[in-house]
Amino acid sequence: MGLIDIKEGNVLFTTLDTIVSWGRQSSLWPLTFGLACCAIEMIATGCSRYDTDRFGIVFRPSPRQSDVMIVAGTMTKKMAPAVKRLYEQMPEPKWVIAMGGCASAGGPFNTYSVVQGTHLVVPVDVYIPGCPPRPEAFMYGILQLQEKIKREMPSIMPSVLSRLKI
Repeated sequence: MGLIDIKEGNVLFTTLDTIVSWGRQSSLWPLTFGLACCAIEMIATGCSRYDTDRFGIVFRPSPRQSDVMIVAGTMTKKMAPAVKRLYEQMPEPKWVIAMGGCASAGGPFNTYSVVQGTHLVVPVDVYIPGCPPRPEAFMYGILQLQEKIKREMPSIMPSVLSRLKI
């Protein structure tokens, strides 16, 4: 990406991939569902004190409108198929955040009914530690996901060219 000064104004040179990556990282739409006590901290982060709107985060009630799944809390083996189904209903590209010790590694519940990590059901992009993690930790996890999205640099040009039939 480069910038050249011209008498009337500025000209910005960039690639379409960079613009798409910037748009994706600046408008994350998480799926609103919580499995346990970590969901209270996720809800608190969405309130006015922490103001997630400034990061472009808009919580959505439907998996078909979301691109980020936040698994907040203890996932039981009975809930795992529903989480998997919601993940499969989300459009591409999609990302997953495991919020809390229970979502990351089963927490203190080493029992037959608790899934010992969200990564066993869906692929996880960012882990947020804590029991429950503070809203500041959640916001840091969102920032880490945005950095990951920025580094991915999607290659959309082949799909755009195939639609234009060039």
